[in-house]
Amino acid sequence: MDFRFSDDQLTLAESVRDYLAGTHGPEVLRRLDAEGNRDPAIWQGLADMGLTGLLVPEAQGGLGMGLVEAALIAAECGRACLAEPLVDSAFVGVPWLVARGQTDGLDEVVAGTRRIAVPHPINPWLADSEGAALTSVDPLRNLAVAEATEADDLLLNVGALMSAAQLVGLSDAMLSQAVEYAKVRTQFGQPVGAFQGLKHQLASCSVAIEFAKPVVWRAAQALQDGLPSAPVHVSHAKLAASDAAMLTAETAIQVHGAMGYTYEVDLHFWMKRSWALCGAWGDRAFHYHRVEEALLGGAQPIGPEHTFA
Repeated sequence: MDFRFSDDQLTLAESVRDYLAGTHGPEVLRRLDAEGNRDPAIWQGLADMGLTGLLVPEAQGGLGMGLVEAALIAAECGRACLAEPLVDSAFVGVPWLVARGQTDGLDEVVAGTRRIAVPHPINPWLADSEGAALTSVDPLRNLAVAEATEADDLLLNVGALMSAAQLVGLSDAMLSQAVEYAKVRTQFGQPVGAFQGLKHQLASCSVAIEFAKPVVWRAAQALQDGLPSAPVHVSHAKLAASDAAMLTAETAIQVHGAMGYTYEVDLHFWMKRSWALCGAWGDRAFHYHRVEEALLGGAQPIGPEHTFA
């Protein structure tokens, strides 16, 4: 079995990474935080790239791609700490509506004139809906309490998957920031990055991130293929990505020293987004319990002949 991404998939992800790097840097995050969190020009730029219609069927004017491509792009959204609710609307809300056959109005989603926010009992808030007024640990998330929620398993799994994908991108960005700062912060006359203990900590973060990535991609493929084992793969992905993000956030703060907690350091945007997403669409205890039940209950056989089937 070939687990590699295609050239087209990698090119798509790289183009989104380059676009976001050029239009959504730390200076933009600070401007948004100071001026109301949203800039219509940023959202329109995402729509112009076709990202709002990534999962919309071609019959409704979208690109008709799958959850694997969406997970790759969600990771890039995490890497850039994208403020706009692209993932919530286009990568969670759209596939849920399509699965239910509710395709009316998706052309408006493609055009960027409509956003979709679907709540779930485990995640009962809406991103960027009217009347958004909840206080979030992440200052760039605009949340509101939903009046009604629906306990739909597909919605839960897609939401958890896309949270996990964003978390690996966030982790990559936090690790990069920590490494760069370790090169310039000096102690005892040399960069702190030269100390073996710190190298080991950063290496542990890198290992955790790289181990989480294939788990996330596996979950995306399983969910896209509609496999019965998809829920346990999704929970595994959320666990691995959350653990990697929490470890990397903690290590990055330590690398920055006391400065890591301050507003002046860009790290705090990525750190707070990670904290928020670790608890979104099921916290660690919820997903650990799902994996535990599947393994101990026999629903998910263990062993390489099953893992790589």
